[in-house]
Amino acid sequence: MRIDVVSDVVCPWCFIGKRQLESAVQAWCDANPALPVPEVVWHPFQLNPVMPPEGIAREDYLRSKFGSADTSRLYANVRAAAGEVALDLALDRIARQPSTLRPHALLTAALQAGGPALQSALSEALFKAYFQDSRDLTDRATLIDIARGAGLQDADIEPALAEGALLEAVAQADQDARDAGIGGVPFFVVNGRVAVNGAQGKDALLRAFERAAKLPAAEFALRS
Repeated sequence: MRIDVVSDVVCPWCFIGKRQLESAVQAWCDANPALPVPEVVWHPFQLNPVMPPEGIAREDYLRSKFGSADTSRLYANVRAAAGEVALDLALDRIARQPSTLRPHALLTAALQAGGPALQSALSEALFKAYFQDSRDLTDRATLIDIARGAGLQDADIEPALAEGALLEAVAQADQDARDAGIGGVPFFVVNGRVAVNGAQGKDALLRAFERAAKLPAAEFALRS
């Protein structure tokens, strides 16, 4: 079974959805011990595709997008959902809203260099860096440190942070997702057949696994 996840590393619902997915995969494996562990592949989606490379102050971003920087009001539902999956989000400590083009390029590089396992490790590291450690994802040295910590080698990191083919591929994949009708994330596709839109929880994902297992697998069309 293959699970494709369209996601953004600065989307709190995507971090919550990752925890829900992990729980669903564990439950699936427990119920089907003879089957291989599902493979998870992450695909880029930028919540703010026109964000400048240097990003903007988080408070300015919240006021511009939501009309208020009051996170107690804006994130009440997010905090409640995060609590249900034992996820502690330091939303009030985020200082800068970044462009996610380069973080996504690193995720693409990780997939190419080490496959889904390395990509998932880097996905976790980026989510944790942003939502729990309040790190600045616009800072090149910070991105290098995060990528190295997840296991990515410098030879693979450098092309992802430089202007060039990987950034162009990420921008195109983001556009491909929008052209396919994906307007929000997380968006899960199981075996190229069954979709789950949003962080609906472990049970919704398990139902998708069960439906997909009864169908012939298809290739997921978006680029990774």
